[in-house]
Amino acid sequence: MYGKLRLGTRGSALAMAQSGLVAAAVRAKTGREVELVEISTAGDRSSAPIANLGVGVFVSALRDALAAKEIDFAVHSYKDLPTSAQEGPGPRGSTTPRTFGDGLCIAAVPPREDPRDALVARDGLTLTELSEGARIGTGAIRRIAQIAALGRNLKCVPIRGNVDTRLRKVAQGELDGVILARAGLSRLGRAAEATEILDPMLMLPAPAQGALAVECREDDDELIELLAALDDPGTRAAVTAERALLAQLEAGCSAPVAALAEIAEGDSGLEIYLRGAVFSPDGRFGVRLSRTGTLAEAGQVGRLLATDLLAEGADSVLGSTA
Repeated sequence: MYGKLRLGTRGSALAMAQSGLVAAAVRAKTGREVELVEISTAGDRSSAPIANLGVGVFVSALRDALAAKEIDFAVHSYKDLPTSAQEGPGPRGSTTPRTFGDGLCIAAVPPREDPRDALVARDGLTLTELSEGARIGTGAIRRIAQIAALGRNLKCVPIRGNVDTRLRKVAQGELDGVILARAGLSRLGRAAEATEILDPMLMLPAPAQGALAVECREDDDELIELLAALDDPGTRAAVTAERALLAQLEAGCSAPVAALAEIAEGDSGLEIYLRGAVFSPDGRFGVRLSRTGTLAEAGQVGRLLATDLLAEGADSVLGSTA
């Protein structure tokens, strides 16, 4: 039986806020005490552009600490996890996504925050109100491509740093605006600072954006059972579909791939509606498609939509950005 549970987290304000929410949920649902253990990752220590960092730089140190039993479980921004074709059913036949072969499993996917992107711009402006040549802070190829596709000559400026740093660049006039995940703003209590929540028809988010992954060792049956209380089946199914699309495309979290799955009532019960897209970095090429299916078919829906995207030429774009 455990004493105090050790929850590994990155040290950024957003990571600490996310982990704090999970810790509070564990305390509320199980009565167990949780201690946050700060762990520095390669991504935190680097100042290189996000697109150049590679896959897993924000999570590998946490996963190493898990494997070494220095912590009991960890909280990740799900979109930072490397994709794996082996993601599938969870422990003891459950449908919780997990990663096979590394001794770790995703024991819970808590309810998702709003997955959309948000603009924080000077003078309360929206994206369409910004003048041509306006400087928009973002280092994500996915966002850069979709902004370029608008054809309004908005200039994207690579940007790193925490949320405070990014917003300060707008307040001080260095940038006309920045694009961030709305989920991050909300978890930091700063959602009201967004001047526009971007419609997915305009800016389709990254796969798994706004979702968290709670990971522990796959042989820790007691903790897996305890953390299952945090799991949300709708979020789990949506993220499974989006991640399956990403894995089938053999693309990483920094690739120009976007996906958003929504759960809605269909003729025969709950259904997944998955939208996916692949872009060229300059925005000149883009293909957007969609598929539907049942929650039980989430992974298959994602893989089939990826196949559809490849048939429409997505492979040539992904090959050029690999």
